[in-house]
Parts: sequence; structure tokens; C-alpha cells
Amino acid sequence: MTINCKGTLIDLSTPHVMGILNLTPDSFYDGGTYKDTEQLVQQVATMLADGATFIDLGGYSSRPGATHISEKEEAQRIVPIVGLLTREFPDILVSIDTFRSSIAQQCIEAGAAMINDISAGILDPAMIPTVAELRVPYCMMHLKGTPQTMKTLDHYDDMLKEIQFYFAERVALARQHGINDIIIDPGFGFAKNTEQNYQLLRQLSLLQLQDLPLLVGVSRKSMIYKTLNSTPIEALNGTTALNTIALLNGANILRVHDVKEAMECIRLVTTYQNA
Repeated sequence: MTINCKGTLIDLSTPHVMGILNLTPDSFYDGGTYKDTEQLVQQVATMLADGATFIDLGGYSSRPGATHISEKEEAQRIVPIVGLLTREFPDILVSIDTFRSSIAQQCIEAGAAMINDISAGILDPAMIPTVAELRVPYCMMHLKGTPQTMKTLDHYDDMLKEIQFYFAERVALARQHGINDIIIDPGFGFAKNTEQNYQLLRQLSLLQLQDLPLLVGVSRKSMIYKTLNSTPIEALNGTTALNTIALLNGANILRVHDVKEAMECIRLVTTYQNA
């Protein structure tokens, strides 16, 4: 349960937090929030001070039905920010949320520490060989289709079995290429409806059969606010509730918009488990 990030061994047997920093204008919760680099740097400083181990940068919105953008536009959004943050915070561990190998390559060369790929290498077959060459940790998520089509692809004969097979296949391919540090993300909200998301959360511990760290990203998602008839802005309390369940079911990393509250959640759950 350890991963090597830029020479630092991170022990994931104790849960960690990954803070979300969307550099997109159209993400479902914080799209377009950061109007200038000063605001962005301040937000990162806050997340690090609140206890985030990783900062996850995304330049391509993967919300359902999001607009497709070119590699050039994604690179323009994200690569300069990697350089900025690694200059401002020399010890920062930046995760890059991308499914494109060229973006992964540019960002790691600019100082990022790991790759977080929503497609586990399916949308860009060059991704897994590229990550292997870069020798960085690789988070692979379960997805069917693309962000533009996934909403229509939520039919499963046996969802958990299909997800387990998917990860067995993708992990085996990554291992064949020599990737040592792998994290798996079941992909809440990706080609899954609300009922399926809760079913997956309830069965999350069964994914530990892969014997790999689990990343869970439910922060302010529709499975929360649609169930509560509210909005993403009002979904912090629901996020904490589901993060608690995720931790009790084996989550090793919480990917969140609200780092302080996630760290409090980890502290309380860890205290409960050790009592």
C-alpha cells in the first residue's frame, strides 16, 4: 500500500486526501472558479495547509456530456499551471487528471508526480506505455464509453463482476509494461446511474480483492444532490456522509473539493476503527 511519488514513499494504509483543482470553465461544481493565478495559488495553499497529500489538476471536463476539447487546448490550460505550482510549492505532489498520453508526458516533465486517467488507457492506447516510461504512479478509473456517451452506457448484467474483470485486465496490462504503483478508482458517476452508484459504494470492499489502493471520488456528485433534491453547492454534508462509508469500506484516497472536511472525516473514522 505504498506508492513512490518523486522519490517520496506515500503509505496509503492510512487514508489520504487528494484535493481537486479544475482548470476547466464547465466542471459541474467549480468550473471557471479561478479567474487568475493568484486565486489558484491561494486555493492550493489552503488545500495543502488543510492536509491534502495530492493536488489533482484537470484541464478536460469529464462531467456527463461535457464539451470535447483539443489536446492543444488542454495543454494550454494545464501545463503552465503545473510549472507554476511546482515553483510556488517545491514539495507539492501534483496529480494530472487526463486520458491523453501527450498531456501526461508534458505535465510530468513540468514537475507533476502522478497520472489519474479516467479511462485506464482505453481512450489512448499510448497512455500505459507512456506512464511506464515516465515511472510514475498511475490511477486508473472504470469507465465505459467517453464523457460524451457514458450516460447511455449504464447497463450491466453484473456490475461488480464487470468492474472487477475490467480492473483485472487493465492492471495486468499495466504490469506487463512495468508499472509498479497502481491505484484503482471505481468511477462513481461514470456510466453508472444513482442506484448503481450506491450499490457500488455498498460493495466497495469487494474491490480490495485487487490488493491495490482504492481511490474514491464522490465529492458533491449528483448521486448526493439528486438524492437530497439539492444542488452541488449544498452537497458538502452528503459528501462527508458518503466519504465516511467509503472509508469504512476500504477507501485509501478521498478525492474531494473540500480538503479540511475530508481530513476531519478520516481522523474520526480512524479514531473509531482504532478504539
